[in-house]
Amino acid sequence: MAITDDIRKAATDPTPLYFLAGTADLAVQQAKKVPALVEQLRAEAPAHIETVRNIDPAAVQEKAGARAKEAQATLQTKVTGLISTFDTDLKKIGESAQDLALRGVGVAAEYAVKAREAYEKVAEHGEQTVKTWRGEAADGIEELAVAVEPKAEPGEIKVEDKSAGTGPVAAAPAPTAKKAPARKSTAKKTAPPVE
Repeated sequence: MAITDDIRKAATDPTPLYFLAGTADLAVQQAKKVPALVEQLRAEAPAHIETVRNIDPAAVQEKAGARAKEAQATLQTKVTGLISTFDTDLKKIGESAQDLALRGVGVAAEYAVKAREAYEKVAEHGEQTVKTWRGEAADGIEELAVAVEPKAEPGEIKVEDKSAGTGPVAAAPAPTAKKAPARKSTAKKTAPPVE
Protein backbone atom coordinates (compact mmCIF):
# COMPACT_ATOMS: atom_id res chain seq x y z
CA MET A 1 0.00 0.00 0.00
CA ALA A 2 2.89 2.40 0.75
CA ILE A 3 4.30 1.88 -2.75
CA THR A 4 0.93 2.73 -4.31
CA ASP A 5 0.71 5.89 -2.21
CA ASP A 6 4.25 6.87 -3.23
CA ILE A 7 3.45 6.32 -6.91
CA ARG A 8 0.20 8.29 -6.60
CA LYS A 9 2.01 11.13 -4.83
CA ALA A 10 4.78 11.19 -7.46
CA ALA A 11 2.25 11.16 -10.30
CA THR A 12 0.20 14.03 -8.88
CA ASP A 13 3.12 16.21 -7.71
CA PRO A 14 3.36 19.21 -10.06
CA THR A 15 6.85 20.22 -8.87
CA PRO A 16 8.76 18.50 -11.73
CA LEU A 17 6.51 20.23 -14.27
CA TYR A 18 7.06 23.55 -12.54
CA PHE A 19 10.81 22.82 -12.61
CA LEU A 20 10.62 22.26 -16.38
CA ALA A 21 8.62 25.45 -16.88
CA GLY A 22 11.08 27.41 -14.74
CA THR A 23 14.03 25.97 -16.64
CA ALA A 24 12.42 26.86 -19.96
CA ASP A 25 11.70 30.40 -18.79
CA LEU A 26 15.27 30.88 -17.53
CA ALA A 27 16.62 29.51 -20.82
CA VAL A 28 14.51 32.02 -22.76
CA GLN A 29 15.78 34.83 -20.54
CA GLN A 30 19.39 33.78 -21.19
CA ALA A 31 18.75 33.38 -24.93
CA LYS A 32 17.59 36.99 -25.08
CA LYS A 33 21.10 38.04 -23.97
CA VAL A 34 22.86 36.20 -26.84
CA PRO A 35 22.47 38.86 -29.57
CA ALA A 36 24.16 41.49 -27.37
CA LEU A 37 27.07 39.12 -26.66
CA VAL A 38 27.48 38.37 -30.38
CA GLU A 39 27.62 42.07 -31.17
CA GLN A 40 30.21 42.60 -28.43
CA LEU A 41 32.36 39.78 -29.82
CA ARG A 42 32.08 41.22 -33.35
CA ALA A 43 33.28 44.58 -32.08
CA GLU A 44 36.22 43.17 -30.09
CA ALA A 45 37.36 40.42 -32.49
CA PRO A 46 39.46 42.57 -34.90
CA ALA A 47 41.56 43.96 -32.03
CA HIS A 48 42.22 40.48 -30.62
CA ILE A 49 43.14 39.11 -34.05
CA GLU A 50 45.61 41.98 -34.60
CA THR A 51 47.21 41.32 -31.20
CA VAL A 52 47.71 37.64 -32.05
CA ARG A 53 49.22 38.51 -35.45
CA ASN A 54 51.74 40.90 -33.87
CA ILE A 55 53.10 38.35 -31.36
CA ASP A 56 56.61 37.04 -32.10
CA PRO A 57 56.63 33.20 -32.01
CA ALA A 58 60.30 33.08 -30.90
CA ALA A 59 59.57 35.25 -27.84
CA VAL A 60 56.61 33.05 -26.89
CA GLN A 61 58.75 29.92 -27.22
CA GLU A 62 61.49 31.40 -24.99
CA LYS A 63 58.97 32.38 -22.30
CA ALA A 64 57.38 28.93 -22.39
CA GLY A 65 60.79 27.24 -22.04
CA ALA A 66 61.73 29.43 -19.09
CA ARG A 67 58.42 28.74 -17.34
CA ALA A 68 58.78 25.00 -17.93
CA LYS A 69 62.25 25.00 -16.34
CA GLU A 70 60.94 26.98 -13.34
CA ALA A 71 58.01 24.59 -12.91
CA GLN A 72 60.31 21.56 -13.11
CA ALA A 73 62.63 22.99 -10.46
CA THR A 74 59.72 23.89 -8.16
CA LEU A 75 58.14 20.46 -8.59
CA GLN A 76 61.39 18.68 -7.86
CA THR A 77 61.89 20.76 -4.71
CA LYS A 78 58.38 20.04 -3.46
CA VAL A 79 58.61 16.30 -4.16
CA THR A 80 61.93 16.10 -2.31
CA GLY A 81 60.43 17.99 0.64
CA LEU A 82 57.35 15.77 0.66
CA ILE A 83 59.38 12.56 0.65
CA SER A 84 61.58 13.78 3.50
CA THR A 85 58.59 14.75 5.65
CA PHE A 86 56.51 11.66 4.79
CA ASP A 87 55.15 10.13 7.99
CA THR A 88 55.36 6.35 7.95
CA ASP A 89 53.12 5.88 10.95
CA LEU A 90 50.30 3.70 9.58
CA LYS A 91 47.90 4.57 12.38
CA LYS A 92 48.17 8.26 11.55
CA ILE A 93 47.63 7.54 7.87
CA GLY A 94 44.53 5.46 8.72
CA GLU A 95 43.10 8.26 10.86
CA SER A 96 43.78 10.76 8.08
CA ALA A 97 42.03 8.53 5.55
CA GLN A 98 39.03 8.13 7.85
CA ASP A 99 38.92 11.88 8.46
CA LEU A 100 39.04 12.54 4.71
CA ALA A 101 36.24 10.02 4.11
CA LEU A 102 34.04 11.70 6.74
CA ARG A 103 34.76 15.10 5.21
CA GLY A 104 33.82 13.71 1.81
CA VAL A 105 30.49 12.46 3.15
CA GLY A 106 29.84 15.86 4.73
CA VAL A 107 30.66 17.68 1.51
CA ALA A 108 28.43 15.31 -0.48
CA ALA A 109 25.55 15.90 1.93
CA GLU A 110 26.09 19.66 1.69
CA TYR A 111 26.00 19.52 -2.11
CA ALA A 112 22.85 17.41 -2.00
CA VAL A 113 21.15 20.03 0.18
CA LYS A 114 22.30 22.83 -2.14
CA ALA A 115 21.07 20.91 -5.18
CA ARG A 116 17.67 20.37 -3.54
CA GLU A 117 17.45 24.09 -2.68
CA ALA A 118 18.31 25.03 -6.27
CA TYR A 119 15.71 22.55 -7.58
CA GLU A 120 13.04 24.01 -5.32
CA LYS A 121 14.02 27.56 -6.29
CA VAL A 122 13.73 26.80 -10.02
CA ALA A 123 10.45 24.94 -9.42
CA GLU A 124 9.09 27.96 -7.54
CA HIS A 125 10.14 30.21 -10.44
CA GLY A 126 8.38 27.80 -12.80
CA GLU A 127 5.23 27.89 -10.72
CA GLN A 128 5.20 31.70 -10.94
CA THR A 129 5.82 31.45 -14.69
CA VAL A 130 2.90 29.05 -15.13
CA LYS A 131 0.66 31.34 -13.08
CA THR A 132 1.72 34.24 -15.29
CA TRP A 133 0.99 32.24 -18.43
CA ARG A 134 -2.40 31.22 -17.10
CA GLY A 135 -3.18 34.77 -15.97
CA GLU A 136 -2.44 36.20 -19.40
CA ALA A 137 -4.68 33.62 -21.04
CA ALA A 138 -7.46 34.28 -18.52
CA ASP A 139 -7.21 38.04 -19.12
CA GLY A 140 -7.57 37.50 -22.86
CA ILE A 141 -10.65 35.30 -22.39
CA GLU A 142 -12.18 37.79 -19.97
CA GLU A 143 -11.67 40.67 -22.43
CA LEU A 144 -13.26 38.58 -25.19
CA ALA A 145 -16.26 37.78 -22.98
CA VAL A 146 -16.77 41.46 -22.12
CA ALA A 147 -16.57 42.38 -25.81
CA VAL A 148 -19.17 39.78 -26.77
CA GLU A 149 -21.70 40.35 -23.94
CA PRO A 150 -20.78 43.42 -21.92
CA LYS A 151 -23.97 43.65 -19.78
CA ALA A 152 -25.13 40.06 -19.32
CA GLU A 153 -24.74 38.57 -15.87
CA PRO A 154 -24.10 34.85 -15.34
CA GLY A 155 -27.31 32.84 -14.93
CA GLU A 156 -29.56 35.60 -16.28
CA ILE A 157 -30.67 35.73 -19.90
CA LYS A 158 -32.55 38.74 -21.29
CA VAL A 159 -35.18 38.09 -23.94
CA GLU A 160 -37.30 40.66 -25.70
CA ASP A 161 -41.01 39.96 -25.73
CA LYS A 162 -42.10 41.33 -29.10
CA SER A 163 -45.66 40.07 -28.88
CA ALA A 164 -46.59 42.29 -25.93
CA GLY A 165 -44.28 45.13 -26.97
CA THR A 166 -43.17 45.74 -23.39
CA GLY A 167 -39.38 45.44 -23.97
CA PRO A 168 -36.85 43.14 -22.39
CA VAL A 169 -38.07 40.50 -19.96
CA ALA A 170 -35.79 38.61 -17.56
CA ALA A 171 -36.01 34.88 -18.13
CA ALA A 172 -35.56 32.24 -15.47
CA PRO A 173 -31.98 31.26 -14.66
CA ALA A 174 -30.51 28.60 -16.93
CA PRO A 175 -30.93 25.09 -15.50
CA THR A 176 -27.79 23.42 -14.22
CA ALA A 177 -26.73 20.04 -15.52
CA LYS A 178 -27.41 17.11 -13.20
CA LYS A 179 -25.11 14.16 -12.83
CA ALA A 180 -26.46 10.79 -13.79
CA PRO A 181 -26.26 8.21 -11.00
CA ALA A 182 -23.45 5.70 -11.28
CA ARG A 183 -24.41 2.37 -12.83
CA LYS A 184 -23.98 -0.75 -10.81
CA SER A 185 -22.44 -3.86 -12.23
CA THR A 186 -24.97 -6.56 -13.07
CA ALA A 187 -22.48 -9.42 -13.03
CA LYS A 188 -23.38 -12.10 -10.50
CA LYS A 189 -20.86 -13.91 -8.41
CA THR A 190 -21.04 -17.67 -8.67
CA ALA A 191 -20.08 -19.88 -5.79
CA PRO A 192 -17.46 -22.57 -6.44
CA PRO A 193 -18.92 -26.10 -6.85
CA VAL A 194 -19.08 -28.10 -3.66
CA GLU A 195 -17.46 -31.53 -3.83
